[in-house]
Order: sequence, then C-alpha cells, then structure tokens
Amino acid sequence: MSDTQDRIPTPCPSCSPDLETVHEVLSPGGGSLTVRCGECGHVHKIQPEPEREVTLDVIVSQDGESFTANVTTPEDETVELGDEFLLETDEVLATVRVTSIELEEMKRVEHAPAPDIQTVWTREVDNVSVNITIHPQDGRREDSRSITAHVPGDYEFTVGETESFGDDEFEIDAFVVRSDAEGYFRDRFEEEGDTVLAKDAKRVYAYDETSRAWSAW
Repeated sequence: MSDTQDRIPTPCPSCSPDLETVHEVLSPGGGSLTVRCGECGHVHKIQPEPEREVTLDVIVSQDGESFTANVTTPEDETVELGDEFLLETDEVLATVRVTSIELEEMKRVEHAPAPDIQTVWTREVDNVSVNITIHPQDGRREDSRSITAHVPGDYEFTVGETESFGDDEFEIDAFVVRSDAEGYFRDRFEEEGDTVLAKDAKRVYAYDETSRAWSAW
C-alpha cells in the first residue's frame, strides 16, 4: 500500500459526530467511501457530496452559421479564452474553442469563474474553413483573389510549401493567426518554414502556381 493516502474531512460517529476530522480514504464502494478516522481509528462509510455543477449557455459558430447549446461544468471551474472542450448534443459532437466570454450587462472578459458567466461564445475547430488570398506571380495585388479551404483543424500550412485545393495551386507566402490562438509569439508569420494549424489561421497569403503548372505542359 502506498505511503500517501487520499484524505478527506468528515465527522466521525465515534469520536467527533458534530465536527469534521481528517479521515483516510480506504476504498470506494457502491457510491460510498470507506474511511478511517485519523483521531480514533474508527472505520466507517460515508456518502460523498456530489460535485456541484453549473450549466452554461454556449453559442457555437460553424461554417458561417451558429447555434446554441448547453454544457455543464464544475462550479469551481474557470473558463478562459482559447480553452477547447468537447461539446456533445443531439445535433453535434465536436471540439470547440472559446472565442469570447460574456458576463452580465454584456461585459466581455478573457476569463471568469463558471458561475459568473452568462454566455460562452465558441467556434468548431475539428473541421474549419481557412480564407486564402492568392496573389498573381507578377505581384499585381489588384488581380489577387480569395478562396476558402475546408480542412481538418489540425491541418498544417507552412510558409514556402506548395498547396493544391481543387484547381488552385499556390505557394504559401505568409499567414496571420487568430486572436484566440495560443503558442504564437506574434500575429503575422512570413519566414520560410513558419507553420500554422488551420484552426489557428485567420488568413493565409500565397502566390499563384496554377499558371506555372499549366505552362510546364
């Protein structure tokens, strides 16, 4: 048996029925805990108090549309921007990321205790849409165009690499990350080898390779 045991404060029916004493948890069983009083050694069973939970209203953004759901979380939980969690409803099973936290009077904060929160705004990150601006090879920005790539959230875009989506082929030149993305030390990246996950990308910039690919024929 380990020298370190779980301990819990609870009244002892033998030596302290009205005041809590420290008890050693011996074993769970049938929804109850078998504990031993640290004062007198009396062994007895207790019914642990259920963990208190709160229900949060969650708005999920998904491919330009949104819907409302509910999620339960421990009362002592703190919700922060960038948190990701699995949302399971009758309509959807998806991983979502917290993009905004709303308190009373529509106040927006970066983190808050769960009981204080009115609404949690999120977006799905399992499968995402990434906006890509493609510049022509001659650099004429007025001829640039935009496409949308639908990819898994963990798909990687890397500066300097060539990508193909449908009839479009392009070399990535730079990308801008979302404000809720974590682990990036700036907003824009343009060094060769810089990589972003699709769920973290606000926009990707690239140069058209389609015409070059056709000219090779």
